[in-house]
Amino acid sequence: MVGSKDLQPSTIGFGKVFYDNQFKKKPVWPGPNTTLEGKTAIVTGANTGLGYEAALQLLGLKLSKLIVAVRSLERGGVAAANFRKQFPKATIEVWQLDMSSYTSVQAFATRVENQLSRIDIVLLNAGVSRLEFAANKNTGHEETVQVNYLSTVLLATLLLPILKVKGKTGGEPARLTIVSAALTLAAKFPNREANPLLESFDDPKKYDQQDNYNSSKLLAHMWLWKLVHFVSADDVIVNLSDPAWCRGTELTRDAKGPLMKGAVKLFGTLGRTPKVGASCFVDAIVNHGKESHGCFLMSWQIHPFAAFLYTLEGKVVIERLWEETLTELDFVGARGILESMKA
Repeated sequence: MVGSKDLQPSTIGFGKVFYDNQFKKKPVWPGPNTTLEGKTAIVTGANTGLGYEAALQLLGLKLSKLIVAVRSLERGGVAAANFRKQFPKATIEVWQLDMSSYTSVQAFATRVENQLSRIDIVLLNAGVSRLEFAANKNTGHEETVQVNYLSTVLLATLLLPILKVKGKTGGEPARLTIVSAALTLAAKFPNREANPLLESFDDPKKYDQQDNYNSSKLLAHMWLWKLVHFVSADDVIVNLSDPAWCRGTELTRDAKGPLMKGAVKLFGTLGRTPKVGASCFVDAIVNHGKESHGCFLMSWQIHPFAAFLYTLEGKVVIERLWEETLTELDFVGARGILESMKA
């Protein structure tokens, strides 16, 4: 089984990678006999953009139950009403989840454990890209890193043992897919030598909007590099999926001023449709099996991680990030949870 870690680091410049990924690759859709009948899925941020479209596609595969996990119950309710109109046989529920709050993440995971008899699929789609520095009011961490990495990793960690028990039906492991980005391959990651590492993102004087976003996604690649030592593909298949640049999403909802909004609109015309972008997530969930465990999928196929991760320096940083992350999440016993996954 060859995964991202086993591939040779890409030596192709990011410009060519971006062009090929954005314009030359063709979607790979689920086969005609693919069915999710009887299965339950959670999609975070499913009320809009790629999350909404991914939920539609999963429901189109006869998904039996969908949990729409959103910050705004009102907006989630509107999306759920649309889903019910198109798929009246499916059970659709709206649950509150604020990815900027550790308390909300914990409450959501507890609800999953207490209220769902089975859970087969989790798509962690919710994310942000702040144009200006913003500190999370609860933790003090920079908000992009907080949502895209720390809270996402917390939720994944809390859900893994639940997925192991409630998702392994008929011998088939549960699925956990985290939305990633090809931009991880272009991350400059200038604070890679910082020790401590996570705190180095919290300095507003060193904030770089684009690179903080790229690096926040790269941190998840580093976490997954280590996670596979604790989680077996026989229990839960965990992978990362890149949708490429897509139009019609709310990732750049913080854009201000006519010039910035105009640039976003112009570049958006070059983006994939949400349907094509979201197909990358569905592909990672239904078209790829155990061979995708611990992998980064881009353009509907397994792709190497950023070249930095394969270097000696990169492996040192991976270890530092892993330990800092477990320390950050010690309040839920993250280390013990992951150790328990080995049993």
